[in-house]
Amino acid sequence: MDGAGAHPRKLFRRWSVNVKKHPDDESPDKEPTGSTPAGSPGADGTGHPEGGPDGAPTGVPADDPAGEETGPDRFRAARRFWTDPVGRPDGPQEDGSGRSAGLGRGAAASQAGGSSRNGREDSHREDKPREGLSAARSAEEFLSAADELFAGLSGRRPAAAEGAGERPAAGRAQQARPARGSGQPPRKGSGSVARGEQSPRLPGPLVMTISILAVAATVLAFFADTWTEVLWFNQIGFARVLWTRWGTMSVLFLVGLVVTAASVGTAMVLARRARMEDPTDVSSRNLAAYREMVDPLWRLFSWGAPLLLGTLAALWELVPHWSKVLLALHAHEFGTTDPQFGLDISFYIFHLPLLRLLLGYLTRTVLLAGVVSVALHYLYGGISLTRSPHVTRQARLHLTVLLALYSLLRGASYWLGRYEALASSNAKFDGAAYTDVNAVLPALAILAAIAVVIAVLFLYSLRTESWRLPVIGVVVSVASALVVGWAYPAVVQQFVVEPNAQAEEAPYIQRNIDATLAAYGLGDVEKQAYDARTTVEAGQLKEDAESTTSIRLLDPNVVAPTFQQLQQQKQYYSFTSSMNVDRYDIGGSSRDTIVAVRELNLDGLDAQQQTWVNTRTVYTHGFGVVTAHGNTATSDGSPSFWEGGIPSRGDLGEYEPRIYFGRQSPSYSIVGGSDGALNELDYPDDASNGQVNTSFAGDGGPDVGNLWNKLLYAIKFREVNILFSGQVNAGSQILYDRDPATRVAKVAPWLTLDANPYPAVVDHDDDASTPKRVVWVVDGYTTSNEYPYSQHESLAEAVTDSTGGTTLLRAPAQANYVRNSVKAVVDAYNGAVKLYQWDEQDPLVKAWQEVFPGTVSPMSEMSADLMAHMRYPEDLFKVQRDVLARYHVTDAAEFYSGGDFWKVPDDPTKDGDSPQSPYYLTLQMPGQERASFSLSSVYIIGGNTDRNVLTGFLAVDSETATGEKGKRAPGYGRLRLLELPRSSNVAGPGQVQNKFNTDPVASPVLTLIGQQGSQVIKGNLLTLPVGGGLLYVQPVYVQSSGDTHFPLLRKVLVLFGDKVGFADTLSEALDKVFGGDSGATTGEQVVDGNAGAANDTSKPPTDPAGGGDSTAAPQPSSEPQATVDPSTPAGTAPAPGGSGDPQADLDKALQDAKTAMTDSEAALKAGDWAKYGEAQKRLNDALNRALEADGRLNG
Repeated sequence: MDGAGAHPRKLFRRWSVNVKKHPDDESPDKEPTGSTPAGSPGADGTGHPEGGPDGAPTGVPADDPAGEETGPDRFRAARRFWTDPVGRPDGPQEDGSGRSAGLGRGAAASQAGGSSRNGREDSHREDKPREGLSAARSAEEFLSAADELFAGLSGRRPAAAEGAGERPAAGRAQQARPARGSGQPPRKGSGSVARGEQSPRLPGPLVMTISILAVAATVLAFFADTWTEVLWFNQIGFARVLWTRWGTMSVLFLVGLVVTAASVGTAMVLARRARMEDPTDVSSRNLAAYREMVDPLWRLFSWGAPLLLGTLAALWELVPHWSKVLLALHAHEFGTTDPQFGLDISFYIFHLPLLRLLLGYLTRTVLLAGVVSVALHYLYGGISLTRSPHVTRQARLHLTVLLALYSLLRGASYWLGRYEALASSNAKFDGAAYTDVNAVLPALAILAAIAVVIAVLFLYSLRTESWRLPVIGVVVSVASALVVGWAYPAVVQQFVVEPNAQAEEAPYIQRNIDATLAAYGLGDVEKQAYDARTTVEAGQLKEDAESTTSIRLLDPNVVAPTFQQLQQQKQYYSFTSSMNVDRYDIGGSSRDTIVAVRELNLDGLDAQQQTWVNTRTVYTHGFGVVTAHGNTATSDGSPSFWEGGIPSRGDLGEYEPRIYFGRQSPSYSIVGGSDGALNELDYPDDASNGQVNTSFAGDGGPDVGNLWNKLLYAIKFREVNILFSGQVNAGSQILYDRDPATRVAKVAPWLTLDANPYPAVVDHDDDASTPKRVVWVVDGYTTSNEYPYSQHESLAEAVTDSTGGTTLLRAPAQANYVRNSVKAVVDAYNGAVKLYQWDEQDPLVKAWQEVFPGTVSPMSEMSADLMAHMRYPEDLFKVQRDVLARYHVTDAAEFYSGGDFWKVPDDPTKDGDSPQSPYYLTLQMPGQERASFSLSSVYIIGGNTDRNVLTGFLAVDSETATGEKGKRAPGYGRLRLLELPRSSNVAGPGQVQNKFNTDPVASPVLTLIGQQGSQVIKGNLLTLPVGGGLLYVQPVYVQSSGDTHFPLLRKVLVLFGDKVGFADTLSEALDKVFGGDSGATTGEQVVDGNAGAANDTSKPPTDPAGGGDSTAAPQPSSEPQATVDPSTPAGTAPAPGGSGDPQADLDKALQDAKTAMTDSEAALKAGDWAKYGEAQKRLNDALNRALEADGRLNG
């Protein structure tokens, strides 16, 4: 092949085969190859030093690939080509006398025939590589160099300069080439830069400036976020929590960094010290180039890699688990032992998680050090993987120690696995089953012993210098793991357990039942057989007056739009989508109450009003609490408010109404100030300026009066106005993290929290002379997933129901122990947080009290009024009812069969499969002395069946009031379960809803209402154990389908046995079921006291901020309305004014109803409540006439 036509990269590959070997690679007496002394026949002095016109080296044919070296060999050859002038085609050639016969690349001028410059001979240059190109140069750069070399040998242009005319390559001096067309001579002293290469560029000033600013901004933002956290915790009084947590995390970080960095760094140093000075095998020689890359950077590499790996390991492995360390250091005993090993439960809850964490961390650290050691030993020749693999003595010693450590840690892991088996998950139940106890636990002990023996064998091999015994041990370990750890348990399960599963598993199922009931607080459930009757008789509910009086007709998940329309007052206020249920003492008796807080809603402001000054310094807080009786409604179906309006009026008495901290509060507000200016809008008023202003007077947030804090918070919230606004002065405070659950989560990071706190107006200090306060109550839970033999539950799934569920904050994915250990109270005015110990027996809360001393107050400090508003947490009850659906079965054999498992029914009023929500109401359970505020739910048959038959009724006593400070009612938390006979056919919620929907009396009326432009909404379906059976009650709401719509209570549905009652009021519906006189007392009487003032929702003044009239609609007329009597018998005389033709009367009535509905909607939009009331009367009259005509027509 013609060398001039060959690609330069190919020729470079061929040339590199015979290029002169470096003196270090050959003995001095061996004649170098690949070069021809000056004056030999092969040297013509024309730029082809090897004699070949194509520049191909003699000694190897141009097309003969024989003798080609490997990539690393060519790498070294190319390096010597650029760093050693001797033996290079264009460098000085040695003659027999050792003189150079040509000019090197670095000569100042070239002369033909190899004569010396200015009559002097060039001195022989040392046979030592120059410091030229770095050993880290990429392969692409060397191939470019080969391209240029070929150009010098063949007289053609390099590939990189095709078409860009340049000087001939032959006889080039080692100097920098001038730019094409510059006319400047080459610059001396730059000959080490090959053509086609560019000197590395330093970043320009702009890039450097931007980089410095970016780093500075990142550091400043991190510092601002960190220091503002310190300010926040100092202000709220929980600085100990922050510093304890940060201190523990810092210690763990340092420990992780030091241990990992020391382990990896030591492994690297030992591996490099054990390197071979002159590797002889081909594999090691091939890695020489990579060693040359590593050696110049060894110091950086040997420090940087361990520190980087240590940092990552500490941040990933240890720092996030600070709580496990603190718990283990402050462990408290449970006083209960596990049934297998006899250890206190505290070992599993407190110590086992820490042991698992440390063992996993150390194991991964040893593995990491081992991987690094193997890699470096391979790089430096200590390990060879050629045809005859071998390991040097030093490498063997190093790796032997690491393998021994790993074996010991593996043995510890096997041993620890014996205890972890007690909380493992199985198909039917959690915990160690028959196979686990009789096969897996012994197998783990055997494997642990084998691992220790293997570690000893590895250490013994240090003396024998042979891995024969350890390798045998490893093989035995693997075989044992397969036989003892896998095959043997499988055989036991298949041939011992499966044929006799019920009998063999019974003792372990009983362990699971007992542990599960204890871990979820279900050990003292009071079970009662309840043979519910289905027959009815007059006066049947006379003995259940306390329960029937408190039947709640207002559904807190339905009436939110009604509260919004009737009590919003201004467009910048709003209520949450779901109300809360509490009880208050009104007139000497406890009444179930729907409670809502009027919070600030900045989205209600016009776009022009949403300036920074308005949204951050003027509109800062909500105002007031709105309450309504749960068991009553006004005559037109609207809630019977007994506290409401602005300013607040009603029976609550004097309280602080300003809501600076709530569930819908803005992200931050700046309040207060030293200048005494009243910059904040307090509430709208009829005064000349249309509003009353105020200024925050509490201590609710960090100070932003000084320039430094302004700067920090301007950075934190990315808002420059904080720094320059005149509204921010010496006495200003910044309020943020204002959601009650968020505040509690920050000060108590060890709690799982209910994300749906409820409000209460309480006398927090038991001093009647001071105003009451609005507080938020947040339930806090201590949880664990380590309780031995207890069943694991998904808390997130358990608390999700038809209302949308509540999201638990910081809930574990799985848990098998839960306690409502803390009640947190957040002041709605100043955001102060106080934690009360609610469960005085929980070892977990005791441990956390020692970790953060002084942060949790004893229950004895809780005021009597605050105690009266505590309640049993709904989320805990949801978890317990899910567990009890299976674990009401306490017989192991029956539990194994699963034939009596229950499930929570789906909500029949909602679409889709979503469990029915439990409900708060005051009721008296069978056998209970008196009614109490309770939380209840029902069960239906479990399994894969659509049969909706009631099987159980669960209720928990939620009453806490005693009238004494710090003393809780003795019955609080008592769980009662009514178990219906298995042969019972009492309808479940699904069947009951179907009966309501198909009732011949109720269905036509509700269908007719829905056809007249209104929407029928069915409220919560309540179940009550009264009258010796089970009573179902469901409120029915109607709302307009127009733009302005809100639900009003119009009808009530009742079922007992097979009898359905449908009427305007609960009393009437009950009487229809129980023969005209149920004997019940209901709460639908007219409310006395200040209810009239609370229901006074006259039109508020114009919004002073320019928002116009409030969007809240006034209270509809409360005048009595005609009711629809669906029980009018068929065939009766036509209504007065009728034509006598039933069909004509029906058509006329329906037309009148449609007209009345249209007029009603128009009056509602116009705010004309007189016309609205009149239209509603006409609508009811038309409906009555339609039903009467329909009865005559079908009679």
